[in-house]
Amino acid sequence: VQLQAFGGGLVQAGGSLRLSCAASGFPLAEVAVGWFRQAPGKTRGAVSCISASGRKTHYVDSVKGRSTISRDNVNNTAFLQIDSVKPEDTAVYYCATRPGCSANYFAPPYTKWGQGTLVTVSS
Repeated sequence: VQLQAFGGGLVQAGGSLRLSCAASGFPLAEVAVGWFRQAPGKTRGAVSCISASGRKTHYVDSVKGRSTISRDNVNNTAFLQIDSVKPEDTAVYYCATRPGCSANYFAPPYTKWGQGTLVTVSS
C-alpha cells in the first residue's frame, strides 16, 4: 500500500506546474485525495481536496482560480495543476487520502500520505 507524489521541480514564475499522486496496493477511487504543501520554515497546510467521485473539490484561497485538482480513477492517480505560479508557491507538496472531501478538508483524518515532491518557483 503506497501513495507517491511526483512531478515537482523548478518552475519559472508565471508558468504552470502539474503534480501527480499515484496509488498502489489499494483503489484510490474509494477515497478523497488532498494536496498539502509545506514552505520553508512554515507549517504544512492544505491546498486542495477532491472527492472520490471527482464531483466535489475545495481549494485554499491562495490558489483558488489558478489551480485545478483532478483524478483518474481508472489509473489510480490524482493530479494538482497550479497555473500562474508565484515564488510563494515554493514548497514541498504532499498528497494524502481522506474518507471524504468537505469544507473542513484541511482537518484530519488523513489516512495515507505520500512522500513529498519539491516545487521551486524562480522569480
